[in-house]
Amino acid sequence: MILPLLPFDDEPRWLIALISDTGMRLAEAAGLLSEDLRLDTETPHINLCEHAQRTLKTSSSQRKIPLVGMSLWAAKRIKEQNTDFAFPKYCRQAKCNSISASAALNKRLKPRVPIGCVIHSFRHSLRDGLRAVECPADIIDAIGGWTTEGVGHQYGKGHSIEVMHNWLKRIEK
Repeated sequence: MILPLLPFDDEPRWLIALISDTGMRLAEAAGLLSEDLRLDTETPHINLCEHAQRTLKTSSSQRKIPLVGMSLWAAKRIKEQNTDFAFPKYCRQAKCNSISASAALNKRLKPRVPIGCVIHSFRHSLRDGLRAVECPADIIDAIGGWTTEGVGHQYGKGHSIEVMHNWLKRIEK
């Protein structure tokens, strides 16, 4: 879906691709360090954690997110740039500016998507896609960094990156 919508190969396109196929919040994606992109593992993924320039919304936000489809393509393109920050235009030594990223991305998307669709809509679309293939709700929550209700979900190690990867492959674009 993203490929024909955005025939560009630049930072905004990479950011949209990451959000679209991982369900990350814009601030999470815009604030990535290049070292957060783990491409040299059996299951390429993002190791999403706090750093000085970007905090995370909740404790559930700290997670490993498998890379598939366009998000894997974008991660490879980012790593080729050989920069400290994945998106140096939006994140520098002092802080991450997700508001600027939001304005730029929504401006680019506006003529290409339905009215009312914004960058955050891709996060919700990922959730809907996973529901459509009957992915269990707790796995959806783990992928997106949503807090799962209930005490039982706080115990154990959670789902493996391979399990999450298998579900994301089912909706790969």
